[in-house]
Amino acid sequence: MRADTAAIRRFNRTVTRRLGVLNEKYLGRDRPLVESRMLFEIGSSGATVRELRERLGLDSGYASRLLRALERKGLAATSGSAGEDGRVKHVRLTRSGHAELRRIDALSDDLAQSMLEPLTREQAARLVAAMTEVERLLRASGIEMTPVDPYGPNAQWCLGRYFEELASRFPEGYDRGADVAAGLDEFRPPEGCLLLASLFGESVGCGALRVLTPRMGEIKRLWVSPQVRGLGVGRRLLETLEQAARERKLRCVRLDTHESLAEARQLYRTSGYREIARFNANPYAHHWFEKILE
Repeated sequence: MRADTAAIRRFNRTVTRRLGVLNEKYLGRDRPLVESRMLFEIGSSGATVRELRERLGLDSGYASRLLRALERKGLAATSGSAGEDGRVKHVRLTRSGHAELRRIDALSDDLAQSMLEPLTREQAARLVAAMTEVERLLRASGIEMTPVDPYGPNAQWCLGRYFEELASRFPEGYDRGADVAAGLDEFRPPEGCLLLASLFGESVGCGALRVLTPRMGEIKRLWVSPQVRGLGVGRRLLETLEQAARERKLRCVRLDTHESLAEARQLYRTSGYREIARFNANPYAHHWFEKILE
């Protein structure tokens, strides 16, 4: 067994033991951890069954059994959507469910405090810093890249956030109608593609590839949600799009960016792109880059 694999397994065993997640009655309540976590994910505003499955990574059968258990205990209620597709089920906490969630939150605070109290101030600071870093890296390892239909709802949501950010960051504003550099059909297979980055079922980024010539591609619509910036999502999207270009036998890829997006230029330069002369008529571009694919 590799040393890093052994270290991760040892860490997992210590954490599960210290948090008490192996007990049938987590935090001393009449339910295991997964039911308490389901209450937390439902929260004060409720959630759809699909959202709960995606957030917790549960299959539909297991999620349904958990919800039925909470309903039998009078902690949650499930109903169909009014005015929407009747198959969309919403879950909300009952009055007892809200009271139970407050108790779980208080007990969770006590558990967290019990981990810090035996430590010196320096040790406690080190533990919190280490946990923060572990949580950040685990989120990074949970990012999934999936090719999707650019007309699909998740792709459209990400593209909408992309255009909104351009409008807010460009000093001159952004008129989507003036940007005719690429249409969605150009991002559809087999020639092009649109990648969606997701974390625990939530869309957190996107990027697209289109073919300019039989040997050249262009990367467009690269966007990363602010909530996951710093986790390397943009670089992974870029690398995955480059691999998609290789699979299409493209020799090089090009892209452009606005002068206000300094972090984008830094990403491209550190990913092996070199700045070149203008190659398109994008009215919002000030810098143009190219990378030869090996």
